[in-house]
Amino acid sequence: MSIYERDSGSFKFHPGPIFAQVILADEVNRATPKTQSALLEAMEEHQVTAEGETRKLPEPFFVIATQNPTEQVGTFPLPESQLDRFLMRIELGYPDRTAERALLSGTDRRDLLASLDACMSPGELVELQGNAQRVHVAPALLDYVQAIVEYSRRSPEFSAGLSPRAALALVHSARAWALIEGRDKVIPEDVQAVLPGVAGHRLRPAHDATRRIDVGATLIAAVPIP
Repeated sequence: MSIYERDSGSFKFHPGPIFAQVILADEVNRATPKTQSALLEAMEEHQVTAEGETRKLPEPFFVIATQNPTEQVGTFPLPESQLDRFLMRIELGYPDRTAERALLSGTDRRDLLASLDACMSPGELVELQGNAQRVHVAPALLDYVQAIVEYSRRSPEFSAGLSPRAALALVHSARAWALIEGRDKVIPEDVQAVLPGVAGHRLRPAHDATRRIDVGATLIAAVPIP
C-alpha cells in the first residue's frame, strides 16, 4: 500500500509480505475470500498490480500454503480458480512414532531454524528450474497427458475436468520428476508419479462432495499408456 509522507509531501509505496521469494500462507482457508483472491495474480504472473502500477516479484517465487479440514469451524472453501494455481497438494498426515518422539524430546523447532544450512543459492535453484524445462517430452507422452485430461472432462465421476493449467502443471511436474531421477526425458511412470499431487485438489466427485476417492489411481487405471 502507499502511505502519505509529510516530509516529502507525496505517497510512498510500501511492499507487503508478498514481496518475498517464499510465501507461507498458513491455514490459508481461514483467510477471507478477499485475502485469498489477492494471491491469484502473484501466483500466476509473479507480479502485483496496485494503484495502476505493476511490480515484479523476486525470483524464484513460491507460495506454500497449509489448510485446515474444511469441516472445522471458521474455514472458507478455496475457490477453484485458486486451487488451480497450486501446482500440487500433498497430504502429510500425522508423523510416525519415531519422528514424533524426536519432536517431543528434541530442541524447539523454532530454535532449529537458526542452525539450518542453505541447500543451494537462489541462482542455483533458478538454474535447476531451467534444466527441468529442457527435459525432453515426446509426442506420445503428450498424447498420454491429453488422454488423462480428456478422460477427466468426460467422466461422470467428476463435477469438472482438469483445466489446461492442470495439463501444463502435469507436464512441468513430470519433467522435474524425471530430472530428479537423473533422466533427460519423461516416461509415463513420471506422469503417474506426480499425477495424484497434481490432480487430487483439482477434481471433485460429481455426486457426493463428501466422498473421498483416490484420483490418481482412478485416472491411472482408466487411461492406458499409448
